[in-house]
Amino acid sequence: MSTEEEAAAAPPARRMRADAVRTRKALLKAAAEVFAEHGAEGSIAQIAERAGIGKGTVFRHFPTKEDLFAAIISEEIDGLVAVGRRQAEQADADAALLQFMSAGVDLYANNRALAEAVRMVSDVRHPEIQAGQEQLIATAESLARRAQRDGSLRADLNGQDVMLLICGVYYTAAPLLAADPSAWRRYLRLTFDGMCATGTGPLPPALVHNSLLPTIR
Repeated sequence: MSTEEEAAAAPPARRMRADAVRTRKALLKAAAEVFAEHGAEGSIAQIAERAGIGKGTVFRHFPTKEDLFAAIISEEIDGLVAVGRRQAEQADADAALLQFMSAGVDLYANNRALAEAVRMVSDVRHPEIQAGQEQLIATAESLARRAQRDGSLRADLNGQDVMLLICGVYYTAAPLLAADPSAWRRYLRLTFDGMCATGTGPLPPALVHNSLLPTIR
């Protein structure tokens, strides 16, 4: 192929890539909306119709429904990791950790689509989800270590503890959220105060768990 022919062929290729990106974004947005409205029973056909694409296109992007759920969760995980990294730039280590935990609980409390997706994949060792959880633990670990160096956070807490406590706060407040969507803030404050370094006894050894995402039953 001549140079001129290659140049002429390049723009359509670029357009195809851009179209694929737009289609994926539209698909994820439609899936989140369908799951938010219909829960885990939302169908691929409903998602495809809302995104304005065929079912075959959905399966070309996501071979299984589990893969589609995992992609939704991964986007939310990426957003929470980004929050943690921004908070790491705060001078106040305690405030940074508390804001990260607040963002985590708020994510579950206000995102039924995420909760439904979590329910479907929480017992599955999906590699995309596992990678995201490792990032979250590392982010939480970094924020916790800063607060521990300042002497304000108990020294025996780790990143996994922080993530599990985020889930615990959500579970505690879940029965109240329909009446008061901000009810979790009370329980986060109680939990965070319990994480302080003063007036505490030693913790039992930490148990490593495969899944840190809450399962909605």
